[in-house]
Amino acid sequence: MSMLLCPSMMCANFRSLEHEVNALEEANVDIYHIDIMDGRFVPNFGMGLQDLEYIRKQTQKTVDVHLMIDNPSAYIDLFADKGADIIYFHPESDMHPTRTIDRIVGRGVKAGIALNPGTAIAAVEPLLGMVDYVLVMTVNPGFAGQKYLPFVNDKIQALQAFKHEKGLNYTIVVDGAISEEKINELTHYGVEGFVLGTSSLFGKEESYKTIINRLKNI
Repeated sequence: MSMLLCPSMMCANFRSLEHEVNALEEANVDIYHIDIMDGRFVPNFGMGLQDLEYIRKQTQKTVDVHLMIDNPSAYIDLFADKGADIIYFHPESDMHPTRTIDRIVGRGVKAGIALNPGTAIAAVEPLLGMVDYVLVMTVNPGFAGQKYLPFVNDKIQALQAFKHEKGLNYTIVVDGAISEEKINELTHYGVEGFVLGTSSLFGKEESYKTIINRLKNI
């Protein structure tokens, strides 16, 4: 699989979301990443359903939702109905994560789990054979602009080793303070997907197209 570049739409300029999406389409990004927060599982609120609906209508590309919410199983049908192609949730926020994965897959949506920096791989090993994506948080979730936590590199390498040892097919995606230098480093660890925020894409003087083209050539 080629590198997946996934703009974190929480970092976009919401005064002109239409312009932002058009520029990202022109840049040929791979996946639109939409953070959904409830103010309980993480101490912040993310994007709304109207944002998801608007972005879904503007693109044929893959759209994912990252559910940083309590009891995500109650909302799987809602986000599937809104057109999400990938749904990530945090297993520790769910009483029955295997059932939630089954519900996602049953809706014809790709299933992903998101791992906080402090979540051990051993805690989610039974789930890894059931999912299409593993989203590794390289900062504590909920806020943009944090510093990359280097100890997470060991978890990424362990996930890659486990994947090969067990013959699994999940795609490893990283999210949090992902700079151009980190992309260059983490591709060597087997990371295939990168959520792009203010460290590499948004708020720069260069166009999205210029940045995305350079990143794709790393």
